[in-house]
Parts: sequence; structure tokens; C-alpha cells
Amino acid sequence: MENFSQITLLLIGAAFSLSLAAFGFVSVNEKEKRAARISFGGAMLGAAFFILAASLPHATRVALLFILLILLIGFLILFFLPIGKIKVENDTSSKRFDERQIMFARANLKSGTPEYESYYALHPEDKAMDDASRAKPGLLSPKSKFFDPILFTAPDASFALTSALRDAVDGTVADAQISLSPTEMTAYIKELTRYFGALDVGVTLLQPAHIYSHTGRGAGTYGAPIELAHKYAIALTVEMDFEMMGAAPYAPVVMESAKQYVESARVAVQVAEVIRSLGYAARAHIDGNYQVIAPLVARDAALGEFGRMSLLMTPNEGPRVRVGVVTTDLPLVTDTREADMATIDFCNICKKCAENCPSKSISFDERKKVDGALRWRINPDTCFAYWNVIGTDCGRCMTVCPFAHPNNFAHNLVRWGISRSGFFRRFALRMDDFFYGRKPAHRPAPAWTDISVKK
Repeated sequence: MENFSQITLLLIGAAFSLSLAAFGFVSVNEKEKRAARISFGGAMLGAAFFILAASLPHATRVALLFILLILLIGFLILFFLPIGKIKVENDTSSKRFDERQIMFARANLKSGTPEYESYYALHPEDKAMDDASRAKPGLLSPKSKFFDPILFTAPDASFALTSALRDAVDGTVADAQISLSPTEMTAYIKELTRYFGALDVGVTLLQPAHIYSHTGRGAGTYGAPIELAHKYAIALTVEMDFEMMGAAPYAPVVMESAKQYVESARVAVQVAEVIRSLGYAARAHIDGNYQVIAPLVARDAALGEFGRMSLLMTPNEGPRVRVGVVTTDLPLVTDTREADMATIDFCNICKKCAENCPSKSISFDERKKVDGALRWRINPDTCFAYWNVIGTDCGRCMTVCPFAHPNNFAHNLVRWGISRSGFFRRFALRMDDFFYGRKPAHRPAPAWTDISVKK
């Protein structure tokens, strides 16, 4: 019996220390210096503690094992208690949104043009903020705070390619239709979308609220009503690289953001072309040429939930994704969206994105009704104004989000617990703060991006 207590403590200590050491190596690979230091330090302290404990008198060892058992039982009890239960309420608006009102469309308005005059005649409340924002240096501007004459050429090239793809979103539909059952066709289109490069893909019925009411940019006449008669919407995501995003809000983040706009556009354009070749109408919706609100379509296609930062929070990458959409008449089987109240509860208690937002554009409050839908809403005007000062699209909220850690076993184990337990969500948040800090340090970008102009 005496040997049993000694061996048990040593085995527990080995499991504890090895687990922390393994997480330390994961953290080194992720360039998370603080987490690595804490993990390796904890592994050594844990090993020392349990070796010392194993050398204590038998009665003390038994008492220590009893305490550890009580703590484990307590943790399991708390894990299954109904903590943090959020009532499911309406989070879908029936109102269509006018694309002319989004910040990107308003930024394109030129003083003295008919579009400028007509918009501000309808929305005079936006004019002062918009004029002030336009007076700032601008995204990728040489006068911006974080301008990089070498690195900024990459997003310029990506945005140019996305722009070139805007005329390829629609096209001629083949005369002959190829028929498969909706189940077979859905399976094929989903696998094809992943084959083209999508991280994930889902299907939903196209709803009126998914569709912008009027054209604000891209193809079509500014201010013209948008009529989109397609029945289905295919939403896809592409991943933004964890390492590149870690440097936010500096140049690498806009490089990666622009690159993934290209990737989501490329995949959407290819999928739409395939569907038209099968004999069915299809239109891709890409950056600068949307007719739908892409994140809303993706949420209803069961690809994620809206979080505090108003971005789509996906199950394994959090907000580190870009979204593309294809709308079509091709008969498909839709996915069933279930509101992810675990994510809502976590965002309620976390608030890390709000604390770290440089422009203070993210609310600390709970969700509120916006056009009849319960949701969080950032301040897009102050967010975009900050972009125009620094020259990048910031991304700081994405990098500090606990959901944005890489898709690997260690972080997925935490995500599993978060999805199932209100107590564990609170425990996981404390651990995230402990290992990474309440205001995480910037991670270094890939070494090849550390380049400067020679004088």
C-alpha cells in the first residue's frame, strides 16, 4: 500500500509534467514565448513537487492523493453544472441592408459626384465622419503609420487580382442540364469546393435578409435595387495563416488578409463556373462585388457563429477566416444551423477583443437588438478610420481571440470543453489569460518578411 501511494503520485506527476512540457513545445512552435516559458517552468515545478511528495511519509501521501481526488471530483461536478446557459433568442433580421451604407462603399464616394451628393442627402449623419476618414492617409498609403515600401506591394498585388476577378463572378449557363439527386450533387459540390482550396463549406436557403437591398459598389449601377432570384447559397471559408496574423496590426496582417480575399474569390469563381457548366445559374460573391452579406450567409450555412467582434467565429479557427459565397438554382441539400450558445456565452465573459482593440470599436456590452436581431455590433466607422491611419486592416481582435489558436490537438481539446461546459468556459478563459496574457504580446511574423529597404 505504501508503494502504491508513492507510485501513484509519481505517475500523476509524470502525466502533469509531460503534458505541460508537450504544451510548451506546441507553444514554441506557435511562437508564443510567454506560454512556452510558463509551460516549461510549470513542468519542472510540477515534477519537483510530485517527486518531493512521493518522498513524504505514507500518511501524508495518502492525504495528498485524497485531496487530489476531491479536486478531480469537484472539477467533474462543476463541468456538468448548467453554468452560463444562454437563452436562444431571435438573431436573424428580416430587414435587408443597403450596401451603400457600408463603410467600404462610403469610402469610395468622391466629393462633387452625383453618388456623393445623393448619399449624404439621405444620410447626412455620416458625412462628417466619412470626410474625416477620407482625409486620413488611407489603406496601404505611403503616408500611413505602418507603411512598408516592400511588404505593401504584396497586398497591392492581391487586391489587383481580386479586382480582376470581379468581372468573372457570373457568366453563360450551359444549355444542357446534368442531373444528379440533390444529395449526390451537394456531396460533389462540397468536396469540389474543398478540392479547390476551401477550408469548409455549407449550404443554406437564400433568405431576403442575406441580400443587399441596393448596389453600393462592384458590378451594377450605384443605388440600383438588387434582385437575386437564386434559391440556394453555398458559403465557403479559407483560413488566414496564424503566423502571419500574429504580427497584427503591422504589414504582414494586410498581406495575409488580401491573399485570402484572393483565395476565397478564386474558389467561389471556380465553383460558380462549374455549376453554370452543369446547366444551372450561379453567381460568385467576392470582395468588392458582393450582392449578399457573406458572413451572414456563412452563419446560416452552419459554418460558425457571430462573436463579440461581429466576425464569423468558426469551430476550429475562430475568426481567422475569409468567406466566399456562391448563389445558385442548382438543387442542393441545405445544412441545419443550430445557434452556438457556448460561443455566445464565452464571448459574453471574455471581452479580450474589446480590451485589445486599438480603436476601441468593439463593445463591452452584452448583445443588443439590431433591426430586430440580437447581436453584437462593432463601430465600423472608428474601426475603418483606424485602418486609414495605420495603412493596414489591423486584425488585432483576431489575433488575441482565444478561439483563434491553431487547429491542433491541444487547442481542440480546450475547444471541446468550451463547447460542452459553462464552468469549463470560465476556467479556459482564466487559463488563456494566464498562459498568453490579458493583452497578448505581438508574435513575430515569418523571418522572410523581416526585410527593409537598403539605404
